[in-house]
Amino acid sequence: MAQKPANKHALPSDPQMTQLLLAYEGGLRAMQEHKYDKAKTQLQKVAAGTNRELADRATVHLNACNQQLERTANQFKTSEEHYDYAVSLINLGDYVGAREHLDKLSKSVPKADYVAYGLAALDCLTGHVEDSLRNLARAIGLNPALRFQARNDSDFQNLSEDPRFTELLYPDPGAELPLPPEEGVGEIG
Repeated sequence: MAQKPANKHALPSDPQMTQLLLAYEGGLRAMQEHKYDKAKTQLQKVAAGTNRELADRATVHLNACNQQLERTANQFKTSEEHYDYAVSLINLGDYVGAREHLDKLSKSVPKADYVAYGLAALDCLTGHVEDSLRNLARAIGLNPALRFQARNDSDFQNLSEDPRFTELLYPDPGAELPLPPEEGVGEIG
């Protein structure tokens, strides 16, 4: 009678060791995807674990993550340069990475119209319509000229039929003008 070959990827029967191995694999996968923050979180769990050999390996990878995070944290001289990098991530389809960078920018320069605009575009591309409209309204509030840019921006294609989007880009011209005084009110005569 032939014996069944052993499963090469069988996890150990110890549930704690299983969790450590899964975290270690998740950390390595995140590193390969250049998601160093996520990798760091996973590898820190492993480094704090009870298996010394696995903890030592995780520590080596943690050091590499920390070096990468330091390098990327210091690579931008201006917020505009950081924004350009986030836009390049959007163009590459790395929406998760782009969101991380735009969120950091939003905290560091909260009044930057271009950051709100970038978040609006990213939200639209990822199907977050309400967030997109809110961020676009904020961007236009900070810089009304952005409404002209948004009219021709293909990133907002998903909103083209939404009346709220149209109202943002083409406001009623009379809505911003003061109302004329009513007849007979305030007149002496």
